[in-house]
Amino acid sequence: MDEKTLQLVSQQLPDLKKGQIKAALQLMDEGNTIPFIARYRKEATGTLDEVQLQTVRDQYRHVTNLLERQETVINKIKEQGKLTPALEKQIRAATELQEVEDLYLPYKQKRQTKAQKAKAAGLAPLANWLLTYPDDDLTTAAAKYVNDEVPDAQAALDGAHEILAEAISEMATVRGWLRDYTTNHGQLVTKLKRNGEAKDELGTYKQYYDFAAPVKDLSSYQILAINRGEKAGVLSVKITVDTNAVLNYLHFRLIRTSKRNAATAFITAAYTDALKRFLGPAIERELRRQLTEQADIQAIKVFGENLYHLLMQAPIKGKVVMGFDPAYRTGCKLAILDENGKFLTKAVIYPHEPAPAKKRAAAEGEFCQLIEQYGVEMVAIGNGTASRESEKFVAAALKKLSRPIYYVIVNEAGASVYSASEAAREEFPNLHVEQRSAISIGRRLQDPLAELVKIDPQAIGVGQYQHDLPKKELGLALDDVVERAVNRVGVNLNTASYQLLTQISGLNKTIARNIVHFRDEHGRYTNRTQLKKVPRLGPKSYQQAVGFLRIPAGENPLDNTDVHPESYGIATRIMNDTGIAIDDLGTAAATKRLATVDPAAYTTAKVGEETVNDIIDSLKKPGRDLRDGMPTPLLRHDVMTIEDLKPGMKLQGTVRNVVDFGAFVDIGVKHDGLVHVSKMSKKFIRDPRTVVAVGDIVDVWIDDVDLKRQRIQLTMVAPKKADNG
Repeated sequence: MDEKTLQLVSQQLPDLKKGQIKAALQLMDEGNTIPFIARYRKEATGTLDEVQLQTVRDQYRHVTNLLERQETVINKIKEQGKLTPALEKQIRAATELQEVEDLYLPYKQKRQTKAQKAKAAGLAPLANWLLTYPDDDLTTAAAKYVNDEVPDAQAALDGAHEILAEAISEMATVRGWLRDYTTNHGQLVTKLKRNGEAKDELGTYKQYYDFAAPVKDLSSYQILAINRGEKAGVLSVKITVDTNAVLNYLHFRLIRTSKRNAATAFITAAYTDALKRFLGPAIERELRRQLTEQADIQAIKVFGENLYHLLMQAPIKGKVVMGFDPAYRTGCKLAILDENGKFLTKAVIYPHEPAPAKKRAAAEGEFCQLIEQYGVEMVAIGNGTASRESEKFVAAALKKLSRPIYYVIVNEAGASVYSASEAAREEFPNLHVEQRSAISIGRRLQDPLAELVKIDPQAIGVGQYQHDLPKKELGLALDDVVERAVNRVGVNLNTASYQLLTQISGLNKTIARNIVHFRDEHGRYTNRTQLKKVPRLGPKSYQQAVGFLRIPAGENPLDNTDVHPESYGIATRIMNDTGIAIDDLGTAAATKRLATVDPAAYTTAKVGEETVNDIIDSLKKPGRDLRDGMPTPLLRHDVMTIEDLKPGMKLQGTVRNVVDFGAFVDIGVKHDGLVHVSKMSKKFIRDPRTVVAVGDIVDVWIDDVDLKRQRIQLTMVAPKKADNG
């Protein structure tokens, strides 16, 4: 990596030191993964976390693309024999791709334009002469340029007009100024198109039927909603600016004389036409694209944060669970899973119409019999079609049992995608798609992370306008999120699926499958060093992955911690010096002794205090699960309907989705309620994610209920006379 690249990356990341950026990029270049660097190379990078490292990586890619484009543009202009030292200096000084493209525009090969035809007809000298603001008669002067391609003086002047208009529209300084001016002073205006209301039956875009807002103040969700309304044929959209202000700038910029003659009038007409035909539309297209890109980036960020919190929800451990996939006509699919998620049995019941009365009557008995026979302790109900009717059925049935059993409404987004996937067919080749879906729903309650990694992240509905987002960028960002979550938690080497192992630092699908095959052939892993025998898992992959792989009840208790084997020597010294036997790790006595350790006593030239502190923390809590500190699912035993809701009523709910304008909360009725960002606190809140996250359990009060539109408005600010019932 050369100094210029490093300098450009550093300029774009002022919060990070140049040395941190250089160390991070060097480690990545050596084949180290971001999770590995973040966890085990803290001293080298100054404790950059995964998100900061991803930012460094992305900015490096951006700068690399910029420099490559600069070289391409310089070479293309050089081939035309038009590259000057000043132009080359300008291109190399550009810090954004758009600047490079602006400078390249006059030299870019494009389809034949009127201006190019005029130049080919020999009219460029006439255009250049006009820029000297001559006092001569223009028609007389233009007559000198009449030829076979130019029939008369007016045709010559028309050609010169086209040459000047195109040249003005391609001036980098003019485009840059107009882009900045429109960004800071322009307005985005939307109107209802003719017959647009007929295409918006639900009134989804009603607030944009007559809407205007400054370009610089638009939020990402507004931009994405407007784009969708435009695509649906409901809205017309344009960006407007003060045309007089722009024309005044163009006059000041282009006319370098106080003369008022025919030539200055001619140039005025040229720049006015350039604004109308070329500059205005081009800048509007650029800004619309830029606004969409920025909105996409924000929406992808929202999706990523929501996905991370969804993945990191606390698992329900040690419980026998029934997965309940609701349906009407085809019946509800049930799957019983043991404490470790192992599939035990399946069934189909028909509690809802249009099933025959006889089947509906038998459904409750069949359901309760399965509950008792397998000792089910919790029921996970998918939130799709027939969910609320199934919830009502389950709540009523559970009341008839002698022991307390709770149910949870589980977000089943993507379950059908997984159920029809190759991975699901491979795991359960003899089951129907719906039966696999019931298993997935149950496992999502037992271990959300392990189950959700089997699903394309884009199929998990925790974003805003995710179906409108660029698939490649969204996919890359969500892959980063999944990788970060899985590696922060770590996985059990003896129970992890190959899909989960694929997300581990340093492992790919082939190596992950080989790890599982080796386990199937040789039995459970008893120590981490056995991984070295796995085919295709070389020294580098081992180094990157091993610290994130756990072996509970193995030969060496350190293998059930996130201490990397390269640090076992230091960990052993710490235990020996404090008199802790390795089998005593995790006990109160051992934890008390570890609290007295001075990290500085164990630092070396390669291992700093940050790493030693991590080792001590790991020794205090072997086998720890970061998710244990996360909110647990909200357990329910009774059901409500939207008709039961009254303003002021207090309820508990689970945050299902967080978007720029608020949060959607499941309060146990058919539709999630919306807490607008203005109703989250008595204080002003700009970003809902500073208050709530997906999976949080929150207290809310009913603010308003619209039965006709099935919409529920909630508030997290207690009313003065709140109904606490």
